[in-house]
Amino acid sequence: MSVTTASDWVRRRAEPNWLARLFDYKPFLVFACLLPAVGLLLVFLTYPLGLGIYLAFTDTTIGRSGVWVGLENFEYLLEDKLWWNAVFFSIFYTAVATIGKFGLGLWLALLLNNHVPFKSLLRAIILLPWIVPTVLSAIAFWWIYDPQFSIISYLFVDVLGWRTTNIDFIGSAWPARFSLIAANIWRGIPFVAISLLAGLQTISPSLYEAALLDGSTAWQRFRFITFPMLLPILAIVMTFSIIFTFTDFQLVYAITRGGPVNSTHLLATLAFQRGIPGGQLGEGAAIAVSMIPFLVAATLFSYFALARRKWQQGESND
Repeated sequence: MSVTTASDWVRRRAEPNWLARLFDYKPFLVFACLLPAVGLLLVFLTYPLGLGIYLAFTDTTIGRSGVWVGLENFEYLLEDKLWWNAVFFSIFYTAVATIGKFGLGLWLALLLNNHVPFKSLLRAIILLPWIVPTVLSAIAFWWIYDPQFSIISYLFVDVLGWRTTNIDFIGSAWPARFSLIAANIWRGIPFVAISLLAGLQTISPSLYEAALLDGSTAWQRFRFITFPMLLPILAIVMTFSIIFTFTDFQLVYAITRGGPVNSTHLLATLAFQRGIPGGQLGEGAAIAVSMIPFLVAATLFSYFALARRKWQQGESND
């Protein structure tokens, strides 16, 4: 008969149990940490995406479960002038707004990267358009663009006397389109500027000092040092900016509701109009699914831009 000594009892208590050993196992610990995030993605991203793709191939309406119709919804979209108009404006809106945001955002980032007075205060002020909720920004721009009470029209007509009539910003197609683009640029500049500023501050000052000793100009320093070093973050920020702009909904819907005469519909707002107020869930889902190729293209753009950066560093792209 074995006798348990005090030292044996202490040793057994000190040994980790199966649960402690399980959490010491690195693969299980990684899985346990990722499980809540994966669960949230499955519930709030994967399931809605899968349901939307399924509905795109049915004739489901609000209040009635539909039947499988295959590619019928997409064939109808190819003949729908309103869908083609939304495709055109979505691409135009994204391209012009992205160019504007990156041009002004890069200029602000370069400016704030220098030693300027009240630099911290200026950075905080620049973030305000990004912090303010989108709907509040949209309401502010809706008031700015109002044909009767526009502050811009008041300045031009009553203060400066440059015009005799108020400006109709959102009463016709092209002025309304450019008005929305201006609002999107105003809202998106902070995200681009702060992201690029963070990238600029990772560039070693010694590179610029060496370039100055070699007699380089400001443009040469930007072209051969700043831009190549910023390329990875430029690719990522541009990808997010393109995705956010292409899928914009709140700003457009709050200001114009897709008008006048459906001229400012993006694919996102058109999908909502057909699917919810219009009741055609299958058709609305098909319009939403038609956005996927454009979003995939934006992601591929980011990948190839980063791959090019690796090539510049002498790494293999394999």
